[in-house]
Amino acid sequence: EGDSINRQIEKYKTEIADHYKNMVSNNGYVTAEYLKNALRGIGTRQNTLLQEFSEYLEECRQSVGINKVHSTYRMYLVAYNHLKDFILFKYGVGDMAFGQIDYAFVEAYDYYLKIDKGMTPRTVEGNVLPFRRVVRRALNKGVIRQDPFFNYVPTRVRPKRRWLSNEEIERIMKTPIANRSRNFVRDMFILSCFTGLSYADVRNLRESNISKMEDGSKWIIINRQKTGTPSYIPLLDIPMRIIEKYKGTGKDGKLFNLMNSPEVNLYLKDIAKAAGIDKRLSYHCGRHSFSTSVCLSQGVPIETLSQMLGHTNIKTTQIYAEVTKTKINEDMTNLAQRIEGKYELAENTPLKTV
Repeated sequence: EGDSINRQIEKYKTEIADHYKNMVSNNGYVTAEYLKNALRGIGTRQNTLLQEFSEYLEECRQSVGINKVHSTYRMYLVAYNHLKDFILFKYGVGDMAFGQIDYAFVEAYDYYLKIDKGMTPRTVEGNVLPFRRVVRRALNKGVIRQDPFFNYVPTRVRPKRRWLSNEEIERIMKTPIANRSRNFVRDMFILSCFTGLSYADVRNLRESNISKMEDGSKWIIINRQKTGTPSYIPLLDIPMRIIEKYKGTGKDGKLFNLMNSPEVNLYLKDIAKAAGIDKRLSYHCGRHSFSTSVCLSQGVPIETLSQMLGHTNIKTTQIYAEVTKTKINEDMTNLAQRIEGKYELAENTPLKTV
């Protein structure tokens, strides 16, 4: 009986040593509670990076139409495939234990995207962001205890935001357009210029999103398609007239029967050319124009604009304030060129000493 007990003790010691080794290798840390649970067969499932990423992808897929748009899900799916390809390329395996993911892994992945895949800094950022969110999710679940992104400093990318001046918006509004579809797209774009709504938000806009306040004013109140955050937008005269113009033309309860995004942007290219605007016009340019030319340049406080745009962080809105400063600088540079040589200071005359 003594020999049997000793054999059982040795068996436990071996199992403890094996579990300890696996935990250090996979998780990077060990606790007495984890060892006890492992011996009892509790929580011994190994969490892998791609497994956790797959679960996150499924959560995103189920959120499409609620607080995410389908393009976001597609972007995350592309990021998953790039990460999967990197693991096979760098380590020759199909997946890795999450505990093995450290700062060196993150740096190697960043290098792989920049050098081996030849991506621009902005594209690298777009592929690293979903991976970073999966890591944050794993930290919150207790799968890992240390953030492998702790010392990671990505190349900062500030996207170039295109906007129209008030004069350019007016030119688009007044340019004669005979084609019915182009006229409709022009109206939808102007709606965005005076409400800040994105393409997805306009396409899904319903009568129920328009509320009448106690003072008689009308507001658009929506949860943004991209983030799910609420936007509160008082309706100016021009967007109210556009909504009234197309009342009853939408399908399935929607206000407008807006065509797909590539087709809209194709029409906008023609509209810009007809209006003599030498800018690459896209629908989202309307949202930027609302922020800069219609609001900030006219003195609307940035806090008010942030609420209307449905931003979760005012720092996002502050980007438009920087854009507006750029616009001011451009305008003053043009002014300096126009008035150069038109004004002269009086020549200095020597002061008489008494």
